[in-house]
Amino acid sequence: MKDLLTLVPPLVGLKGNLEMTLASRLSTAANTGQVDDPQEQYRVVSSNLALVQVQAAVVGLLAAVAALLLGLASGQGLDVVEAQVLCASSVLTASLAACALGTLMVCIVVGARKLGVNPDNIATPIAASLGDLITLSLLAVVSSFFYRHRDSQYLTPLVCVGFAALTPACVLVAKQNPPVVRILKFGWFPIVLAMLVSSLGGLILNKTLSRPQFRGMAVFAPIICGVGGNLVAIQTSRISTHLHLWGTPGVLPLWMKKCWPNPCSTFCSSEINATSARVLLVLVVPGHLAFFSIVSLLEGQSVPSERTFVLLYLLAGLVQVTILLHLADVAVRLAWRRALDPDDHCIPYLTGLGDLLGTGLLALCFLAHGLLRTGVQPGGPLDLAPGPS
Repeated sequence: MKDLLTLVPPLVGLKGNLEMTLASRLSTAANTGQVDDPQEQYRVVSSNLALVQVQAAVVGLLAAVAALLLGLASGQGLDVVEAQVLCASSVLTASLAACALGTLMVCIVVGARKLGVNPDNIATPIAASLGDLITLSLLAVVSSFFYRHRDSQYLTPLVCVGFAALTPACVLVAKQNPPVVRILKFGWFPIVLAMLVSSLGGLILNKTLSRPQFRGMAVFAPIICGVGGNLVAIQTSRISTHLHLWGTPGVLPLWMKKCWPNPCSTFCSSEINATSARVLLVLVVPGHLAFFSIVSLLEGQSVPSERTFVLLYLLAGLVQVTILLHLADVAVRLAWRRALDPDDHCIPYLTGLGDLLGTGLLALCFLAHGLLRTGVQPGGPLDLAPGPS
């Protein structure tokens, strides 16, 4: 089912739309003392977990519909049975991943608060890294199960109807918390738009994998998307927490008003957010080299390992993260000036854009590597040696 490939980036991107925004919200709540009282802690935790379940069911279904529509737009036919498998797989994967990761985030944030550790440095990166692993594993298991039982007439529709029936109960629980009610009413646009942007990355992945010059791209796509989304979510969460501690929504602190962010101020100034941006950018090359070594060890000859490709891959990772970190600096300030919570309105956009940038830059890496490799071979497309007269 080729449409499952289109579904991978938006479902993996849900960790940015849902779990990382949850981790960032809970970290901000912990740092501002909202989870210190047991009764208030229960209200904040239950309403946020219920909100994530509502978002996961709705966005999971929308991601499947978007994958089907993109498949139709690119000339693929529509198989009703496979469409049902795709929808049920997407909804069940998104809901199970949201439940597992949401519970884990609650435990990490509450535990970090009790130990006196900043949850921003722990919860968000764990949500990003485990989000990829859990989501891809669940998608593989769930879609394989539904595909094996695709002849069952009522299985996949019952799954979708069942989650639709649970949604109103989750909405009632989520309404216990006024900030969560605002997200239920007005927080859908960033999530849906980020899902659509990630789906475009899935379309790139779908279209390139059938060509020999892109062999191995499916292995690297979750890595480059995950690293970019992970790092930008950490930076966004840290800037957001800083503003919640020292600012009033709608009013930027004085030191932020003095200088509107540019690439130089984002990475080279002396303020604390620029320091964290430099640290995160420094992590890109060693992190990707470590992942690349593991992939080369496990996959062997099925992925390119030439020095030229490694350099192109590292350059793509650096470009992706540099753009995302600068956009995070800009987006958080814009959201705060409009009295919007950056935890909910910036992370989805940035992680969705990270998926699209990562997949697009990775495709360019494989394309450039193929052109360079054929260009140095005699008789290749870029061989400029004169032929016989």
